[in-house]
Amino acid sequence: MATVWVVAELAGDAAAPVTLEVLTHLRTLGDTVEAVVLHPDGASVTSALGAHGAERVYLATDDAYRDHLAQPAADTLAALITEHRPDLVVFGATYDARDVCGRVSARTGSTMVSNGLGLRRDPDGYLVESAIFGATVQVTTRVTGTSPLVLIRPRSFAAEAGPARDPEVVAVGRPIPEAHRRVRRLESVTAAATGPRLEEAPIVVSGGRGLQDPANFRMLERIAELVHGAVGASRAVVDAGWVPYARQVGQTGKTVKPTVYIACGISGAMQHTVGMKGAQHIVAINKDPDAPIFKLADLGVVGDTLTVLPALIRELEQRGG
Repeated sequence: MATVWVVAELAGDAAAPVTLEVLTHLRTLGDTVEAVVLHPDGASVTSALGAHGAERVYLATDDAYRDHLAQPAADTLAALITEHRPDLVVFGATYDARDVCGRVSARTGSTMVSNGLGLRRDPDGYLVESAIFGATVQVTTRVTGTSPLVLIRPRSFAAEAGPARDPEVVAVGRPIPEAHRRVRRLESVTAAATGPRLEEAPIVVSGGRGLQDPANFRMLERIAELVHGAVGASRAVVDAGWVPYARQVGQTGKTVKPTVYIACGISGAMQHTVGMKGAQHIVAINKDPDAPIFKLADLGVVGDTLTVLPALIRELEQRGG
């Protein structure tokens, strides 16, 4: 039986959602699933990892894994892979994981596939599904070689805990050379949020250049408040400094799969739609009747976004949300 590793991350004091999503999916493939946790608080999440499919957890708790960037984790992970030779190593495609994964690939010579949206098995090995050329082409890549590495985008799978169980925990006491402690993480900032997280919100209201001014995002915030949703944005307005990067939806931002996605003044470039086309229902508001977003929309409103949104707010307020 093949052995698959998941490189687990923490989000605050809990296992990162993408870690649990990947574990949930991998346990359906019939292989032995193990996790690697490199974090001083890693012991607190081993039970959650077990409930989502990990049979064994390799645990290293040196403060360096939290306080220093990439090098300590890459060094330890490369050594563990070389020693144990798992058949596949899977990361959630987070900022830190992309940094670590690239370094591990360089050290071990392992094949690496990034931006995966699906992962399955056949008699000859593992297949990774992903999108290329601005999400216009879906491709399937067979990973080969010793201990190949795969990065899976968040929200590609659903996280679901199975029966509670405590996995076997294997302590990793590998010393970290001082050479890997040179780059220190000075500060971590979590964007303040008053509603649901963008990735988890049942309704997402996103804005683009059609809003014309960053102040007009207040209308989206009011709509999100009324419907208990979250506010997203296109890359264009993020690059313009209108809203923080944490709100970006798309190929280089976050992937969302809400029940309803409302695109306000967003043209529908492929780089954006790859991050939201998994929504169950898409509503588009745009004054250009030929905007590409209408090809995806279940409901399209052709009109000036700055006229439509105030009317929508009034209607929602009258209905109580």
